[in-house]
Amino acid sequence: MAGKAALTAGAVGPYIVVMDRPLRIGTRGSPLALAQARETRDRLAAAHADLAEPGAIETVVIRSTGDQVQDRTLADIGGKGLFTKEIEEALLERAIDCAVHSMKDMPTWLPDGLVIGALLPREDPRDALIAASAADLDGLPAGAVVGTASLRRQAQLCARRPDLRVIPMRGNVDTRLAKLARGEVDATLLAMAGLKRLGLADRATAALDPAVMLPAVAQGAIGLECREDDPDMRDRLAVLHCQGTGVRVAAERALLAELDGSCRTPIAALAALDGERLALDALIALPNGTAVHQVRRHAAAVDATALGRDAGRELKRMAGPGFLVS
Repeated sequence: MAGKAALTAGAVGPYIVVMDRPLRIGTRGSPLALAQARETRDRLAAAHADLAEPGAIETVVIRSTGDQVQDRTLADIGGKGLFTKEIEEALLERAIDCAVHSMKDMPTWLPDGLVIGALLPREDPRDALIAASAADLDGLPAGAVVGTASLRRQAQLCARRPDLRVIPMRGNVDTRLAKLARGEVDATLLAMAGLKRLGLADRATAALDPAVMLPAVAQGAIGLECREDDPDMRDRLAVLHCQGTGVRVAAERALLAELDGSCRTPIAALAALDGERLALDALIALPNGTAVHQVRRHAAAVDATALGRDAGRELKRMAGPGFLVS
């Protein structure tokens, strides 16, 4: 790609294929998605000399269904896959060479023929409170209106502060901040990772301790997806992979897979890596916060996937049949 000679095995022996077009990165068009695509581009250019040349990398903006439909929650319109479907179709159709995703938006299972080629170093996974007149969640007055489209955030808010009024609020970071500035809500919650990547970390009233608000699975992690049958792209992405992020995300997504998680059941998880040991905190809840089940598990880092599955099975046992909604 981008002029590099790629060695490929053909039916009559190895041959050289020279790609005389830019490497194409697919992304959503929101300011945050574009910032993540720029980070990916810069890391690729720093790792591969030929991609540092002008015009060697092209960003292709693809509008997802999740971006187009803003008047309903994700749970109402089909779940988190709506942020990835069109981009993954472009990958499979070879219109792009790799895709940049927020891993928290990725469905548990990838389409056949696609793989996550790398996870970039994880940014701050915590949630941020942005409030007009409170220093933290406990400082919000009774009856305060909090806007969020996340059932995970809603459930934990309602469990901690049942006196608050939580209303649906979608849109990108700028849209939500504007609604707060207009007084449509008293507070909102956003990912610290997104604020930091947009240079807006100073807008956070408080970064919430995971003990107060457990993050979404893989929050703060950027995943780079490519075709399984594209060895050149897979090799290029492999050098960008952050092993520590990979271990933590593997545990969290294994939990999600065990729970068969969707946007209709509040699920939260955060793995912490300390040397060769891994700790995983996870919870499931009812959307109204009246029931919350939480576990903490420890294991060796090499057992990340098994750790996530074990935590998921324990949560299902604690909650009982009928708790999880598909």
